Amino acid sequence: MKLTIICRGILLLVFLTACSGLFPAPPLTPTPVSATETPTSTIVWFPPTNTPKIFPTRTILSTPEQRPGLGELLFTDSFDQPDLWSTSVASSARAIMDRNRLTLSISGPGPVSITSLRSQPTLGDFYAEATVTLSLCGGKDQFGMIFRAAPGENYYRFTVRCNGQARLERSLSGSNSPLLDWQSSGDAPSAAPAEVTLGVWTMGSEMRFFLNDHYQFTARDPVLHEGTLGFFTYASGATPITASFSDLAVYSVYYTSPTPSPTSSRTPIP
Repeated sequence: MKLTIICRGILLLVFLTACSGLFPAPPLTPTPVSATETPTSTIVWFPPTNTPKIFPTRTILSTPEQRPGLGELLFTDSFDQPDLWSTSVASSARAIMDRNRLTLSISGPGPVSITSLRSQPTLGDFYAEATVTLSLCGGKDQFGMIFRAAPGENYYRFTVRCNGQARLERSLSGSNSPLLDWQSSGDAPSAAPAEVTLGVWTMGSEMRFFLNDHYQFTARDPVLHEGTLGFFTYASGATPITASFSDLAVYSVYYTSPTPSPTSSRTPIP
C-alpha cells in the first residue's frame, strides 16, 4: 500500500516536471534606475529674502532769498509830477514827462547820454524797481537806473545794453568806471521794441541787481552811501534810442548780512 502511494507521488512529480517545461515562467524585467533622478529636496516654507539696500535721503535745499529784508513800501511814482524830475528839451536829446511816463530819447548821432534825476528823497538802503519800455534801441545803446546820486556827478549806475548784456558802473566826479563788467543775460533785451523791469537792492556796501524779477549779479563797493534815484539813456552811434520809464516803486530794506563763522585754529602743544 505504501509502495503504491510512493509510486503515485513519483509519477505526479514526473508529470508536473514535464508540464513545467511546456509553460516556462515569464522572465523578470528589472526596473531601470534613472540617472537624473535626485533625492526629493526638503521644502522650505519660509525662504530667506534679500534685504533692500537703504539709500540716504537727499536733502532738497531751498532757494536763497535774493531780496532779503524787504520792508514797507516807501513810495510809488506814476510820473505825474514834473517838478520832482529834471527834464530838458534839446535838438537831439529830450527828457520829458508825458502820459505817466518819463521818456528819455536821443535822435542825433552819438555818443550822447541824457539823464533825469529825482530830487527827493535821499536813499541809502532800499529796493527800487521800474518798468522800461523801449521803442528804439539796438546794438551798444544803453539805458538803466541811477542810484545813490550825490552832487558832483557821483552815483552808481545799473546799465543794460541793447545787445543782451548788463553791468554796474560807478561815477566819481563825472568819471565813469565799471565795477562789474558786461555780463550776458537772457532777461536783457536784444532789440526794440521790448519791455523790461529793472530792480536794484542795496544794503550798506552790498548791491544786488534784477531784470524781470530775475537775479543777475551782486557787487560790493563802500564808496557811495546814499543819494537820489534817476534814469538815463545812451546812444552809442548813429541810431536813435527812445526809452520810457514807468511804475517806479521803492521799498525799505532791513537786513543784516550774516557774519562769517570764525575758523577754528589748532593750538600748538608746547
